[in-house]
Amino acid sequence: MDSQSQTTSLQRLQNVEKRVVRVLELAGGVMDELANPTGPRKEFINNHCREFMQKIKDIQMTLRDEIKSACEYRPFEKCDYSSRISNEICCKKLEYVLSQLDEMKQTIDEYHETA
Repeated sequence: MDSQSQTTSLQRLQNVEKRVVRVLELAGGVMDELANPTGPRKEFINNHCREFMQKIKDIQMTLRDEIKSACEYRPFEKCDYSSRISNEICCKKLEYVLSQLDEMKQTIDEYHETA
């Protein structure tokens, strides 16, 4: 993950943290309203509950996206180790084939010399 995407990811997580704080404030406001001696105001509770549910939905979506993004992160994506090893193995195989061809040529030359 490059530093810019890390920064934006951290900013998104900080925004989630702020939304969680707001959710707790909303829940506390509803609890205070329910404890009101004159009785709870229905519109106040409805608005707070609506905002509460929307914030929870936003938090879930953001966290799901962040988890998905973290799972897609491959720190060794730009590493060329496997390519280099594959090339090294191919070179060794090629050296082996060349040595076998040299031995075959030597055997053929020896055959022609004896004939």
